[in-house]
Amino acid sequence: MKYKKRQKAIILLADGTIFYGKAVGNKQGTAFGEVCFNTGMTGYQEIFTDPSYYGQLMVATNAHIGNYGVNADEVESDSVKIAGLIVKNFSYEYSRDAADDSLENFLDKNNLFAISDVDTRALVSYIRDHGAMNAVISTEVDNIEVLKSQLAKVPNMEGLELASKVSTKEPYYFGDENATYKVAALDIGIKKNILRNIAKRDAYIKVFPYNSKFEDLEAFKPDGYFLSNGPGDPEPLVEAQQVAKEIIKRDLPLFGICLGHQVIALANGVSTYKMYNGHRGINHPVKNLKTGKGEITSQNHGFAVNREEAEANADLEITHVHLNDNTVAGLAMKSKNCFSVQYHPEASPGPHDSSYLFDQFIDSLKK
Repeated sequence: MKYKKRQKAIILLADGTIFYGKAVGNKQGTAFGEVCFNTGMTGYQEIFTDPSYYGQLMVATNAHIGNYGVNADEVESDSVKIAGLIVKNFSYEYSRDAADDSLENFLDKNNLFAISDVDTRALVSYIRDHGAMNAVISTEVDNIEVLKSQLAKVPNMEGLELASKVSTKEPYYFGDENATYKVAALDIGIKKNILRNIAKRDAYIKVFPYNSKFEDLEAFKPDGYFLSNGPGDPEPLVEAQQVAKEIIKRDLPLFGICLGHQVIALANGVSTYKMYNGHRGINHPVKNLKTGKGEITSQNHGFAVNREEAEANADLEITHVHLNDNTVAGLAMKSKNCFSVQYHPEASPGPHDSSYLFDQFIDSLKK
């Protein structure tokens, strides 16, 4: 491989801490966002294109990124959604029969700035101790004060509505129009593999923009409703919460994942909060309290449902808990056809322990 001279780069955290690296490729750049980390050993392309990561600087804890290239079918949206990428070792060469391009070219096509040669173990350890915070990655290594000034103006994730940045602008259909069931999905950052999982269970889906009204979804005459995953704080999503309230009031089948799970909690008067670090990885342990069984799950969220309020709510039952910190991982309404999970049963990337939840949703449509 031909040696490539690369620009020096830095990671400047909001508290003034600096980590050093080099720009991926021979390029200059700057990117702002909330710095977070994902512990997954594989699935980087799916992670980078997941709308839930919009506005975040992604630290990959796996030591090698890019070594198996990219494949056009391994995306969760139509473009890269992370704000920037931070890695230890970036692989410019790749080896996999199924790959159709390099990660470097993929990032270039999506105009994403990335830096490598970073001590990611030290960076992740620092974030774990000090919490998620805004940061900037840049080749402007001699303009620290200017970067600090610009970074101070970047809004915090708490209170930030981002669904509008990733949601579809117009409704669209997914699946076989002759399927047995019809599902109306509210897109607040939906992943493609969620649509695939619902569609392959004999359902035809109409996907609606984030700010759609219940009447818009109802006009499709669906058998059930779905609230998707997505980025940002769930509290500002007042319209989505109202949609959830209308569905619940009519006792229609409703399933929510991740941000949709949080929206359902808010629709029931249960608050959410920003986590210190969040859960991002593909080996998070969850316990199903109904069956007593454990599940290894894919997770990606920086907000969570208030457990004390959920336990005190007479209409709600906590169905799943995260075994690392006992946070709420699943909810069900006791007298309504409504349930939700904080994690990602569709995986992509990750294990398939929780795919039964899609079967559970289809079963609710039959009733």
